[in-house]
Amino acid sequence: MSEFKSDQYGPCTVTIKHGCPIELAMHIMGGKWKGIILSLLSKSPMYYNAIRREIPGITQRILTLQLRDMEKDGLVAREETNDSPKRVLYYLTDLGENFVPILKSLKQWGNIYIDKQEEGLKK
Repeated sequence: MSEFKSDQYGPCTVTIKHGCPIELAMHIMGGKWKGIILSLLSKSPMYYNAIRREIPGITQRILTLQLRDMEKDGLVAREETNDSPKRVLYYLTDLGENFVPILKSLKQWGNIYIDKQEEGLKK
């Protein structure tokens, strides 16, 4: 699991065991690309290069770091092929699958927010 320090997120988070679950979830999902990566993997397992092609602007280094974080946190698993060169297939774990409805809710809320902001600009 990601390192989660009490002084990093204020008084609510003394330890992982006794911390604020919302802050813990936000910490685990922190990062510009994690939501997008999980959304892609929620549709089907994907090879590393396919994920990278689907996310314009992400660097190889950042994608690797984000995938490693999510693997360490138990959201994503990887499977190496015996191909030459080796390929790595990523897929959601059960824990990652449990997060998919939350992603959908976040997307829905984001669309509502965008609509409200656009309405405000028209006035």
